[in-house]
Amino acid sequence: MSNVTSPTDKMLNVALIGYGFAGKTFHAPLLSATPGLRLFVVASRDAQKVHADLPDVMVIADPQQAIAHPEVDLVVIASPNMTHASLARYALEKNKHVVVDKPFTLDMQEARELIELAKLRQCQLTVFHNRRWDSDYLGVRQVIEQGHIGRVVQFESHIDRFRPQVRERWREQNVPGGGVWFDIGPHLIDQVLQLFGLPESVQGNIATLRDDSKINDWAHVVLNYPTLRVVLHCSMLVAGGISRFSVHGTKGSVIKQRADCQESQLVGGMTPGSAGWGEDSDALTLYVGDETPRQLPTPAGDQRQFYLQVRDALNGKGANPVPPLQSLAVMAVLEAAVQASESGQNHSLEMSETEMAALRIGRAD
Repeated sequence: MSNVTSPTDKMLNVALIGYGFAGKTFHAPLLSATPGLRLFVVASRDAQKVHADLPDVMVIADPQQAIAHPEVDLVVIASPNMTHASLARYALEKNKHVVVDKPFTLDMQEARELIELAKLRQCQLTVFHNRRWDSDYLGVRQVIEQGHIGRVVQFESHIDRFRPQVRERWREQNVPGGGVWFDIGPHLIDQVLQLFGLPESVQGNIATLRDDSKINDWAHVVLNYPTLRVVLHCSMLVAGGISRFSVHGTKGSVIKQRADCQESQLVGGMTPGSAGWGEDSDALTLYVGDETPRQLPTPAGDQRQFYLQVRDALNGKGANPVPPLQSLAVMAVLEAAVQASESGQNHSLEMSETEMAALRIGRAD
């Protein structure tokens, strides 16, 4: 995907709705690093905070007013999870293209309604599944696709953190869309669906383990395929010692110890695309039979690719990088895991045959 725009491409004005952790750390830097996209307005009640980073950007307190601005082409919704559906709906009704941070919505009905509205309004709707462009995932995917470990039979993916103290932020409060599963789960699920498609059923165990925690902070979910088991795990009480990926196949195994570095680079203030961006010094370890383990270089990650592809899609030069039906599938797994955890039984995905068929043949727009 080119980082250069054509003279015929339209400069697209962007409204960023929300300037909390996601808006400030991920969306604003990635948008600013994408030629052809101009961060035009930010919806925030803290103009001083925004202008400390983005002195030339308009700040409007009311998100609907920012969305409806006549010069805005693309709306990026990085507000709390419980507002995603209503703000996306408002933006589509104003005939704006929309990027929604994950999770897409809080339930599948909301997601389906947005998909239909986007079709009606002929607007692009996509979800910010930025971790498709993480170095750790790209490296493991490359090993699988090159056939080094044969047919995959067990795939384990962890995003674990050590945050023993409950913090005063909405993600850790007992509000709709709060908790680690709706925060981290979408990343884990989306990567797996890209690799293996839809599972036959889902097992779930979602719990609250920290002292004084008000919402789930531990999740262990298994996706069942005919000859494959996928384990997705996220926790707020892991200080270390867990691999990001452990993948086992009929010929061997591959382990990726450390996670992609782009989030830590963004938190540290690195400009996307600058020297060292996305470079991963933690090699993949490949085990094949009785051979001596080999170290394979990990490809660099680059989450800028999401917005580069959004830009090109809006200019008619490429496809939507995350078609909304793919995000509906992520929602289906999220919900199935919650239902399985509550019932203690396996749950299938609540998707129609039409939806599943469209995903299988790649018609997810």
